[in-house]
Amino acid sequence: MRKVLTAAAVAMAVLTVPLLAGAQGGNEAPGWEHRLDFGGDVNDVLHFRSMGDGVHATTTGAGFAIFWQPESMADGNFSISATFTQMERSGHANAYGMFFGGADLDGDGQRYTYFMLRQGGEFLIRKRMGEELPIVVAWNAHDAVNDLDANGSSTNTLTVEADDDMVRFLVNGTEVSSQPRSAVDADGVTGLRVTHMLNVHVSDLNLSN
Repeated sequence: MRKVLTAAAVAMAVLTVPLLAGAQGGNEAPGWEHRLDFGGDVNDVLHFRSMGDGVHATTTGAGFAIFWQPESMADGNFSISATFTQMERSGHANAYGMFFGGADLDGDGQRYTYFMLRQGGEFLIRKRMGEELPIVVAWNAHDAVNDLDANGSSTNTLTVEADDDMVRFLVNGTEVSSQPRSAVDADGVTGLRVTHMLNVHVSDLNLSN
């Protein structure tokens, strides 16, 4: 899957996306599934929909969620990427990014590794193993991460590259971490992760190998 959002489409998205206070609307992106971290009614806490050639998420309250297309798989040697535009400043440093190595995403034993950014120019690498959330790399500032500009927006491209032994994590083409493949769950479903109080557009998706 390869999707590109033009600058004009992003500008139009800014004009048509509701503010965070009006994020309710549920999952309206055809072919995408979702799971909320804390359960509840998806219609009350987020709005996830197709927009232009990408997808767009606005979240409120307990709107911590993952989104995926079941056919978006990565295994063996792979490279996946997506470009994230945070449209407006959040009330505090909330996070967005992508995950890979997903399994049992609808079940009690859900597993995946996620690579996230947040305003302040920081990145995180973490795993989910059911209810456990072991940290691979704690929140860490890096010059490669574009922080919010004067208008409260930022754009960053996240890439994960895996070979037989190592997994590399890149932001805007710069490697920010490299981990042994054994330290993460690498093979499986790929997708997106967004926490609460955010207004984020995702474009240029390349989430399968």
